[in-house]
Amino acid sequence: MASWVLSECCGIRPLPADFSRPTSRLRPLRWSLPCPAVRGVDVRRQICLGGREPHGDWALRVSAPLRVATVEEEREGREVNGKRVNGCEGQVPAFDPGMPPPFGLAEIRAAIPKHCWVKDTWKSMSYVVRDVVAVFGLAAAAAYLNNWMVWPLYWAAQGTMFWALFVLGHDCGHGSFSSNPKLNSVVGHLLHSAILVPYHGWRISHRTHHQHHGHIENDESWHPIPEKLYRSLDFATRILRFTLPFPMLAYPLYLWTRSPGKKGSHFHPDSDLFVPNERKDVITSTACWSAMVAVLAGLTWKFGLVPMIKLYGIPYLIFVMWLDFATYLHHHGHDEKLPWYRGKEWSYLRGGLTTLDRDYGLINNIHHDIGTHVIHHLFPQIPHYHLVEATEAAKPVLGKYYREPEKSGPLPFHLFGVLAKSLRSDRYVSDTGDVVYYQNDSQKSSFSQKNSD
Repeated sequence: MASWVLSECCGIRPLPADFSRPTSRLRPLRWSLPCPAVRGVDVRRQICLGGREPHGDWALRVSAPLRVATVEEEREGREVNGKRVNGCEGQVPAFDPGMPPPFGLAEIRAAIPKHCWVKDTWKSMSYVVRDVVAVFGLAAAAAYLNNWMVWPLYWAAQGTMFWALFVLGHDCGHGSFSSNPKLNSVVGHLLHSAILVPYHGWRISHRTHHQHHGHIENDESWHPIPEKLYRSLDFATRILRFTLPFPMLAYPLYLWTRSPGKKGSHFHPDSDLFVPNERKDVITSTACWSAMVAVLAGLTWKFGLVPMIKLYGIPYLIFVMWLDFATYLHHHGHDEKLPWYRGKEWSYLRGGLTTLDRDYGLINNIHHDIGTHVIHHLFPQIPHYHLVEATEAAKPVLGKYYREPEKSGPLPFHLFGVLAKSLRSDRYVSDTGDVVYYQNDSQKSSFSQKNSD
């Protein structure tokens, strides 16, 4: 029953047979209706980092098309049912976030300055050095002072720094850390293993999330429960699924069991998450994770259980909460309901436009601007230190499809209210329809009463 907690991280509806192994055998990524197919381009191919073709153990694939249509190609082909979509004919209808946007990926990409795509390895490494020094410095200071006035501050700060390490490893997984795939893999393993994340196992499932963002069945993270399944949940399961803090502790369980309806573990090379040519990668990451567990066991033997819980265990739980908190709010909690898609209505662009930016105040710099999430989801190759500039450049193209985040104070306390409200109101989506929105029982009863009147 507790496994239902996982559903917010990874969804619970069983995958159709066609999507049972969605990691590397990609279906063609569909563009939004205004973005036509380009002859001669196989969008099933994945980008390989470092200028290589997809081929080897170290080639870390990125969840974006190999090539997007040019602006001219999109404009020439932007017709739907024989009518111009981007023309000036007729009146402009009221904005509907569920409608295909009047622009394509190429236009967004063209608006982003060229230098935003450049990866600076030394700059990326400087962030690693900064964060690692902070982690060891905080641990040394807390152990030296060993004061109960200090420990709570240490736990909050160190848990946040663990989350920062995760984000840098996340960038390695996307290939935005550097153009060297081997360096990305080595750094990613060191950073993620240190916080008990199996690097390649997580990287592959996260790639699936980016490839299918906004799709009810095929997305890998935080996608909705269909109404029929929601109605079948017992009271205890609903508490675990929608009551804080339980959904914010789901990540470790998700790594082991994925989610109900989706088989596989991030640690097992024969898991449904992976294809045969990823076996070595998964074994390597699981071995690194196991080595870190052995190190922690040795430190516990030497220094004792309580000191290790204070130095590592509680900060790890804070990190898990940060991860679940941030990733949930990047896909939930907007004042106006945002669409989720099925079937032919889904496209890579439309799914990506359902993501949200968030402002975390002083934490923005600490966790490497992960709250600048819309452009990251559309173009995960952009390094984190260029995301803010890239977003500002893309806003004129995105128009109302970009939702300005609420400004934060020094610390993002305002987001706790957003999270609690979303968990109350975002319960399920309709079992039918290709463009659907979150509902809850009170909204449905109100709607039914209006119809009866």
